[in-house]
Parts: sequence; structure tokens; C-alpha cells
Amino acid sequence: MYVVPPPKHSDPLSGSTKGPDSLRVYQTWKGSNIFFLDGRFVFGPDVRSLVLTIFLVVAPVSVFCVFVARKLIYDFEDHWGMSVMAVAILFTIHVLVLLLLTSGRDPGIIPRNAHPPEPEAFDGNNEGSAQTPQLRLPRIKEVEVNGITVKIKYCDTCMLYRPPRCSHCSICNNCVERFDHHCPWVGQCIGLRNYRFFFMFVFSTTLLCIYVFSFCWIYIKKIMDSEDITLWKAMLKTPASIGLIVYTFIAVWFVGGLTAFHLYLISTNQTTYENFRYRYDRRANPYNKGFIQNFGEIFCTRIPASKNQFRASVPKEPGIGGRSVGGGFVSPNMGKAAEDIEMGRKAVWGDGGAALDHREGQLSDNEGLHKEIGIGEMSPEIRTAVGEDDRANILHARRSSWGRKSGSWEMSPEVLALASRVGGGGGSSSGASSRPAELKL
Repeated sequence: MYVVPPPKHSDPLSGSTKGPDSLRVYQTWKGSNIFFLDGRFVFGPDVRSLVLTIFLVVAPVSVFCVFVARKLIYDFEDHWGMSVMAVAILFTIHVLVLLLLTSGRDPGIIPRNAHPPEPEAFDGNNEGSAQTPQLRLPRIKEVEVNGITVKIKYCDTCMLYRPPRCSHCSICNNCVERFDHHCPWVGQCIGLRNYRFFFMFVFSTTLLCIYVFSFCWIYIKKIMDSEDITLWKAMLKTPASIGLIVYTFIAVWFVGGLTAFHLYLISTNQTTYENFRYRYDRRANPYNKGFIQNFGEIFCTRIPASKNQFRASVPKEPGIGGRSVGGGFVSPNMGKAAEDIEMGRKAVWGDGGAALDHREGQLSDNEGLHKEIGIGEMSPEIRTAVGEDDRANILHARRSSWGRKSGSWEMSPEVLALASRVGGGGGSSSGASSRPAELKL
């Protein structure tokens, strides 16, 4: 049987042609992230927007250096005019580095589980019934944070209970610790490990806008003083300055407003997601430690290491047999089928059956049939009552029940009729015929 291999995420700068035995974690990553340089840089699926953001930063600074800063070089004493261009260039490099640190690193992705967690209890609705009770997996749990009860939810995609302040990003398809928001301008989620760089990027961009805006007006003032003309005529002599003034004035409202908003969030120890969803001003915030400690948590604490080793080799899961959980049988192929569905491949349910057929082939025909339907475990009286034709009917009924989508293991009419005959021949009570499941079939 041919099974479609799992898709590999492209790494345009890796040039790797390794075989399937040496796959790395980033090559089999189930999220929507895009990796560069053999998994050293991890971006969101909308990384192309990063090009636009870089252009919006570099283009106005280039115009400023060519048409404004270059002409201010000799207008200041002791060669201080050179510092105007130098500061603009260094400031721009600083902003771009912060942008890369925000966009190209793991924001705090929580690794997915290969299998769902073990259920905690049984569903009491099935007590007293003949069917196996269904295992219950609570959707919401309650944990205590600083004396306040906080609810955490179960993530079906990542198969884990999200820690407090964690949320699943629908764009990156990952659960992110201390999830703030997904920023399309940087093409990445903003979370625990890159929020500091994101704020510094926004704040530095605001200062850069103010810097360019201020020196454009200084250059216009220099023209007015040197040529003794009005403001309007001086502005007409440097259209580049006018364009930069308008551009930076609009931009500073955006990045400056964003800076002010995040200063408020940091001072109250909130995230953007929590602020818009929960409204801590209406109830107590369990994470608020006070103004000074809130700022110290963001800027003075050590950034935790990533929980994902993207460049590590993919570990091989050892083959394990089926296990019994609370009276219900769990097959090791169930996890594989869920993975196939999530990866977009057709689930191959016959893999476990192939191994079973191989083991059955090692037995003789009659012994294999007896072992498969459980007749070998019957008492001599029942074996006498069961003829060869009845055994064939049982085998046919058992095989016909395989592959049912509903997952029901109710016995077929032939088995029920046979059980009634056996119960009637032995003179047993009516309870024996009403519970044919006691036969080891």
C-alpha cells in the first residue's frame, strides 16, 4: 500500500537534500511557519509583509540622508553636521535589527503533543449499560494564579491544555505563550520571547520619525535664515523636506499611538489579547504586580529559551502495543490516523490489520479461525453445541463488522441466534440469553 509522505516545508536558503532518515524538526513542522537557513530563523506565514515594512523604514531615511542631512553637514560648527547623517543611519540599523529579532525568532511556541492527554474520569451517563463507558476529557480546567482562579482551555490542534496567558494563533497555527497578538507588519506572532523586541522596535521607530521630522524643519529654518525668505518660499525650495514632514507626521500617529498603548499594557501587565477579550478593568488582574515590577518583568528578566529545537533530528517513536485505558482499548494506530488527517493525507487504517494478518498466517487454517473468533477458549459443552456451519457464520459475522465508521461492537444477528441456542440447550435461565456478551467471542 502506498502512503503519501508528509509534506516538507521549503527552506529556500538551506539547499539541503537529506534523506528521510535525517529529517530535521523544522522540515516536518506542522505549523504554518516558514524557516530560513536550516531552521535558524522562523517566520510567520505572512513573512512577505516584512519586505513592505523594511521599505517603509529605509526609503524615507534614504531620502532624508540624500536631500536633507547631506546639506546640513556644513551648517554646524566643529563638523557636528556629520553626526546628523550618522545618527540617522545608525538609528535605522538599530530599528532593522529589532525588526529582525521580532520577526525571525520563536515567539514562544509550545510544542504539540503526539497524542492527547489521558482522560481523568469516566462519563457517568453510561453506568449500568452494556457498552464500554466513554472517557471524559474536560474542555476547561481551573488553575490558581496569585490566589485568583483562572480557566485554561484544551487545544484540539496541539492536543494540550494551554498554560495561563497562552492562546492558539489561527494564522501561524501554533499555541504561543503569553500571546499578545499576530502582527502583520512583522509577519510573526508577538508572544513571550519577542514582545520586548517588538515594543523596542515600535518605540525606536517612533523616535526615528520624530528625529527626521525635526531636522526637516531645522533645514527649512536654515534656508529661511540664509536667504531671508518666507516660510512658504523656503518650503518650496525643498520639496523632499515637505514630503518627509507629511510622511513622518502620519507615521508617528500610528507607531506613537501603538507605543502609548503598549506602555499602558506593560504598566498594568496585560496583553493585547487579554485587554480586548477579558477587560481586566472590570475584574481583578491576577498578573498585575505593580507598576515597577510590571516593567521589570518585561525589560529586566531573562528571556526563556525556546522549547523547540528546530534544527534537531526528528526523534523516532518506538513501536508500542495497544494499551487498555479504563476498560476501553486504545490502538497505537489511532494517533497515526489523527496525524494523517491533520497533515491532509488519507488515513490508512489497514496498517494494523496487515500485522494481524501476518500473525494469522503463521497458524493453521482451523487453528487460526478458532483463535480469531475465540472458540478455542469455549468450554467443551459449548464447543459441542457449536457446529462447523455455525462457526463459519460467526467468522463471517465477525469479519463483516470490521471497518464500521460508527465504532459500534454490537454482535450480529447470527451470533445472537447462536448464543440463544447454546443457552436454551443447556437449560440456563433467560438471563443467559439476554447477555450473550458473556461468551468469549
